[in-house]
Amino acid sequence: MFEDEADFKKIVGRLKIDSEPNPKHREKLRREMIAAFNKAGEQRLNQMSNFEAVRRTIMNGAIPKIAVAAVVIIAAAVGIYYLRPGAPQTKPGAAISPAPAVSGGQAAVPEGMAPIEIKLPRALFVGTPLDIRVANLEKPLGRARPPFLAPVGTKNVALGKPVTSSDKVPIIGEIELITDGDKEATDGSYVELGPFLQHVTVDLEATCEIYAIVVWHYHKQARAYYDVVVQMADDPNFTTNVKTLFNNDIDNSTKLGAGQHKHYTETNEGKLIDAKGVRARYVRLYSNGNSSDDLNHYIEVEIYGRPAK
Repeated sequence: MFEDEADFKKIVGRLKIDSEPNPKHREKLRREMIAAFNKAGEQRLNQMSNFEAVRRTIMNGAIPKIAVAAVVIIAAAVGIYYLRPGAPQTKPGAAISPAPAVSGGQAAVPEGMAPIEIKLPRALFVGTPLDIRVANLEKPLGRARPPFLAPVGTKNVALGKPVTSSDKVPIIGEIELITDGDKEATDGSYVELGPFLQHVTVDLEATCEIYAIVVWHYHKQARAYYDVVVQMADDPNFTTNVKTLFNNDIDNSTKLGAGQHKHYTETNEGKLIDAKGVRARYVRLYSNGNSSDDLNHYIEVEIYGRPAK
């Protein structure tokens, strides 16, 4: 651009340079600096606003909804666990008792006790189960009946023992079927008594400590039997040491006293009644028709006990 130093000086000499700053020029520079500063501040605010907008979009978008959905799913799973059938229920603030010690997958059994061995017949509902509309009806357990503990040596002391009935001439079957050990709901395995209030009495032929009574009326159909009363006594006329173990006669139509127990649906498990070790020789069972007809039926009666000491 410049041929030599002299040429450079010549060009510079032509410039009008003031060694003192021009006030107008200085004010212009100041305004430009302030404007530049303000513009930078506005850009920073815009960046913050954009960040807030993005944050709000995220918070109001899918991510929180997914998180809320996850919380709802977890809460529902917890609720299903604690509300399912058989789940432990506790009051708010109540301590949960520890589970009993287990051995081989089962709860520990107290010393001197053992589950009674009840061999169940086949489940045999024929046709469509009936819609049972019975007052004071017990809700189904929804699972297998838990084992019943009794002193070691307890067995079915009713097997093969003599039975009498208020109906001397049954409509179907023989009275002896009630203690023959056959619990199947098939023809030839049950006895059918006449209508209205009837009873059967099992003679254990000796005084026994009785811990449980299991009765199968008729489990070929889902039905409920009315006025089921189970009593024990020391004599066949039921005048001495009479004890009532079960009574669902809620209106006292049997004249044996109003009962507090519920009606129940017949199943192949039978109805287990806790006898609590009461001593007796005779066991009597009443019924008064059922939800299907006015007749009374018995497939089997098992009485779990041991000879009284």
